Amino acid sequence: MKKIRYYIASMRLRTLPLSMSGVILGLMLAAADYQVRWDTIVLTLLTTAFLQILANVSNEYGDYKSGTDSSDRKGPAYSLTGGFLTENDFKVMIWIYIILCAVSGLALIKISFGTLIDLEPALMILLGAAAIKAATHYTLGKNPYGYRGLGDIYVFLFFGLVSVLGAYYVASHNLRPLMLLPASAIGLFSVGVLNVNNIRDMETDARTRKTIPLRIGERNAKIYQTALVAGGWICMTVFTFLRISDPWHFLFLATLPLFVIHIVGVWKKSGKALDPMLPLLVMSTFAFSILGGLGFLVFLF
Repeated sequence: MKKIRYYIASMRLRTLPLSMSGVILGLMLAAADYQVRWDTIVLTLLTTAFLQILANVSNEYGDYKSGTDSSDRKGPAYSLTGGFLTENDFKVMIWIYIILCAVSGLALIKISFGTLIDLEPALMILLGAAAIKAATHYTLGKNPYGYRGLGDIYVFLFFGLVSVLGAYYVASHNLRPLMLLPASAIGLFSVGVLNVNNIRDMETDARTRKTIPLRIGERNAKIYQTALVAGGWICMTVFTFLRISDPWHFLFLATLPLFVIHIVGVWKKSGKALDPMLPLLVMSTFAFSILGGLGFLVFLF
């Protein structure tokens, strides 16, 4: 029973707001344009949670195996490095969450499309399989993409494009090209979270992986961070201007001060001092997605 707290700790539930941001925005924008079933919403959120937890558990195990999670790392100590859980515990957890992702995802597709045997559900199943592979291969596998400096690309694709567009499509069975803008916004903010984490961990990461900050240096990584946040805001603002029919659509502007505080903090701090900037950007993105979607829903009433 004592292990339960460490199983829960390894789930890293604090990361869920970021993974939920894209699907929440996608679902809310779909609800503003179409009639969305409540069970589709619930299963979309549940599948997203399972995928994020799978990624967290897999990443901790992968970092442990590679030696990245050593005693001198800047971030919090984890269950494996602390000796609280074994490698076998993590292997079991990974398989449990792979099964939960598959079951939840298939149930979502079946409820949304009414069948699993057709072109659209088949494509969604392939997308789900790709998401599971991406979740488990950031630091695991023979050639993990997180150690090759490709994490930013995968985060943008899965936390942004797949998250927002996938949620919108599974809820509405339709996809508008304009939706690429809010999807890109969430993707850019999500890459920003990874980038700050990598700036903080530059010293310890240098031994095992090639992150963007290690390739371009800390100062340029901070310029990159500023561009990511600015790019996200530009995408969502352009999207809103193209669809504007009511001032409520700009409700997301209320979160702008949080992003400004984040950027100022990134430029002022380095190393472990950057820790507060991570949850700040995560929660800012979460609030941004809720208000971004709510602005379109409130208009309907």
